[in-house]
Amino acid sequence: MAADVFPVLNAPTWPAALSRYGLWGIVVGVVLAAVSGPLNRLGLTGFGTALSVLGIGLLVTAIALLVSIVGFLAATAKGVPISKGAVALAIVVGLVLVGYLLSWLKTGMGVPPIHEISTDLDNPPAFVDIRPLRDKPGINPVDYVREQPGRGGKTINVPDAQRKAYPDIQPLVLPVSPDQAFARVENAAKSLGLTIVAAVPAEGRLEATATTFFFGFKDDVVARIRAEGSGSRIDLRSKSRVGLGDAGTNAKRVRALLAKVQAG
Repeated sequence: MAADVFPVLNAPTWPAALSRYGLWGIVVGVVLAAVSGPLNRLGLTGFGTALSVLGIGLLVTAIALLVSIVGFLAATAKGVPISKGAVALAIVVGLVLVGYLLSWLKTGMGVPPIHEISTDLDNPPAFVDIRPLRDKPGINPVDYVREQPGRGGKTINVPDAQRKAYPDIQPLVLPVSPDQAFARVENAAKSLGLTIVAAVPAEGRLEATATTFFFGFKDDVVARIRAEGSGSRIDLRSKSRVGLGDAGTNAKRVRALLAKVQAG
């Protein structure tokens, strides 16, 4: 009966067959993962579909990895000839992909599922010129949202979640004029690859958009520069256009901008 149901596993060369199936499974999984980003970046699908393709690619790769490893070890032990170099390379590539994606998921699970960060939680800087760009179905609201859905149907208080997870993100006060501070912010945004949408020194307002390399996700940034004492106070706000959580991306961006501005 077993021979009829699993003929490959009862053949003398079953390790070679498993290695081959696993190798091609890894290829399929890697291809799915590789195209998931461009699908969204080029506007061929929505971000939800693109993430689903990535998840399927991860699952296929993980299963194929297990099959490949079993086949490879069995072929080595039984002396069954296989293309060891190709199978070994596929296993390494699969392990790297699965390891990277799992670490990314772990990072996302380790931070609150919020999608914006502000240095001023009482009076967050407001988007002006970017507002029309976000006024579309499926885009997160442009205004600051203090409560949003979280994991398990729970409601998240966004300011409290930020204070707990990112207590270091605070306004930056510099002993320079607002004009000098504005120039620093603009240079910092450009150096980090952000696209400047609006630069209004008279209002102390700069708006820009960051586009992620792989998926092409767009996050919007607004900076507010005001005189404070003999210097200037800089407030930043970074908000994702889609998704409930950002895996800490906006906090990372705000920290990088603050560091660049402070360094001058």
